[in-house]
Amino acid sequence: MSTPRNTIPRLAPHQPFPPPSQALDGSTPHPGLLAAGGVLDADTLQMAYAQGIFPWYCDDQPILWWSTDPRMVLRPEHFRLHKSLRKTLQRFLQTPGCEIRIDSCFDDVMLACAGPRTDQDGTWITDDIRAAYGELHRRGLAHSVETWIDGELAGGLFAVALGRAVYGESMFTRVPDASKIALAALVALCRRHGVEMIDCQQETSHLASLGAQPIPRADFIRSIQRQQQLSAMRWQADPENWQLLGLDIHQYHKDTNDIEYFT
Repeated sequence: MSTPRNTIPRLAPHQPFPPPSQALDGSTPHPGLLAAGGVLDADTLQMAYAQGIFPWYCDDQPILWWSTDPRMVLRPEHFRLHKSLRKTLQRFLQTPGCEIRIDSCFDDVMLACAGPRTDQDGTWITDDIRAAYGELHRRGLAHSVETWIDGELAGGLFAVALGRAVYGESMFTRVPDASKIALAALVALCRRHGVEMIDCQQETSHLASLGAQPIPRADFIRSIQRQQQLSAMRWQADPENWQLLGLDIHQYHKDTNDIEYFT
């Protein structure tokens, strides 16, 4: 007897995932939900991302695994650098004490992303999530892109990367636009390495305003299968990457009394 489309399987530890095509569809209250249970560790995360599956749940829930259809993605060449963000980025590049760092404090970025937000209750970044993604980071499969101002972490994001398949996870900001600066740095890095798309998982108006678009899950999975076969990109904050967004990296403030910050 076939399983009703409004139910999902409960996985035993290390049990293989069902095909993403078996996720609940848009006729259900939880479209994209694929399975529950299993175990949350770095090996399982790596297998999940390789198939276009990701975890998303709260502390009071079982582990929930998702594969949304359509899938929201940001193609680096479609990134919308609006006039206001362009001005912010150019000011950032011209201000002493402002810099992008990569992987200098991955755990701190995850902890900041798990912090309280005005638009949601709780967080999906539980202690178990932080431990599992931290292990992925130590394996070179998860990375943080960080915005620093005067030696302080002002914002950033973290992402998973298998080959050149890049999966954006979460952002945070402590200074206006600091997370957008980190995202722009990630986009520039991906442009340099020929990344097809950055996975954004779920559709939001904010992501759409930056150029992200929904695509069929089948197209997304075909793309990540191709990109996973390529060598991993070089996760370094090269200032010349900004030129790929049409930004001038050669004009810097000489007078430190004329610094403009992003508050």
